[in-house]
Amino acid sequence: MTSRETADSTAPRTGADALPLAGVRVVELGNYIAAPTAARMLADFGAEVIKVERPRTGDELRNWRLYAGDTSMLYRTINRGKRSIELDLRSEQGRETVLDLVAVSDVLIENFRPGTLDAWGLGADVLAARNPELVVSRISAFGQTGPMSQRPGFAAVAEAYGGMRELVGESDRPPSRVGVSIGDSIAGLYAAFGVVMSLFDRDRRRGRGDRAWAPTERQVDVALHEAVFSMMESLLPDYSAHGVLRARAGGRMEGIAPSNAYTCAGGESVVIAGNGDSIYGRFMEAIGRPDLATQPDLVTNAGRWARRDEIDDAINAWTGARDRAEVLRVLDAAGVPAGPIYTAEDIVEDEQYLARDMVQHLPVDVAGSTVEVAFPGIVPLLGERSVPVSAPGPDLGADTHAVVVDLLGRSSCPCRDCAAAASAAEAGQERVAPRG
Repeated sequence: MTSRETADSTAPRTGADALPLAGVRVVELGNYIAAPTAARMLADFGAEVIKVERPRTGDELRNWRLYAGDTSMLYRTINRGKRSIELDLRSEQGRETVLDLVAVSDVLIENFRPGTLDAWGLGADVLAARNPELVVSRISAFGQTGPMSQRPGFAAVAEAYGGMRELVGESDRPPSRVGVSIGDSIAGLYAAFGVVMSLFDRDRRRGRGDRAWAPTERQVDVALHEAVFSMMESLLPDYSAHGVLRARAGGRMEGIAPSNAYTCAGGESVVIAGNGDSIYGRFMEAIGRPDLATQPDLVTNAGRWARRDEIDDAINAWTGARDRAEVLRVLDAAGVPAGPIYTAEDIVEDEQYLARDMVQHLPVDVAGSTVEVAFPGIVPLLGERSVPVSAPGPDLGADTHAVVVDLLGRSSCPCRDCAAAASAAEAGQERVAPRG
């Protein structure tokens, strides 16, 4: 049973209780993107996630790409569906509160530098003493072991160290970066998968009468650079077997042609992936170049890659004489994979996104005004439409009182409202105190 299941397991489930992770409670000691992404995925599918943030300032992500107010939409997105409490983990009160939470939770996710929690008195042995079946998922730059484990690092470094950055950009320019923190997000995916895998294993072991793994025996250990490295396909085997070092190829993918972005009349661009052998022939017919479809050396990717500039020139000549809508219409009729290069403005109005509830509007306080804000839906779907996003990322400390008093049963609460009330009460007592 999970931390929130009751004896009545036969009652029908509706709403949030119908989600697969309903009843799982997660403590998130995370900042920035990696650990919060892992916890967000669990929250998306019903887990109760309690995010612990430092007092007054909270997760630094609140200020990243902040255009108005005091909390960015980046934070609201990555921390959707969570509860926020303010605790100073360096204090004895904060430490004890986290340990009390651990005792009634299933999972702890953190992304501090290895050794930090131990220094705060929250090491694996201490966690195990409070909850022997706790699933612990740790994300760090270089993992919990190895000669570089103590080094700090963000996703930008991991993307370079893991081999990705060398492949992004034009060959005659320095390596570029994709426009999102992809290394953090990949690490978050792996951490969430590790948590679900561990919960499954815990329940399986329970079912056969075995003891679950304790935090001192097994933890989920995700290194940012390894998460990136795992996505590098055959980068290492190609080098090991053939001595091939992959290089940047701009909008192309090395060894695959034609697959690129092409400019249409009016300046808009499309991405066309005509690199399948049978697709390529239809593609060349559609653009009026059957001569390029039938040449023996162009029937495979290897031959097309050798003549990629010639093929791309032919495609650009065709797309450049037509607007984007016509290009996409012709290619769709020919069965050639192609699509527009979208901005956020395009996405919020696209019928495919809307049909699957991949754009969801939620009320958010922005600088004192309530605004309906579009957020991404939840992936993967568990039916025909996205699971509803329960709430945007919370205000700092919005749930401190509810968690500390209602969940943990504490008589005193460190939240700002309670502290202000206590100060006011103390001041009132001083005003009416008898003079002696």
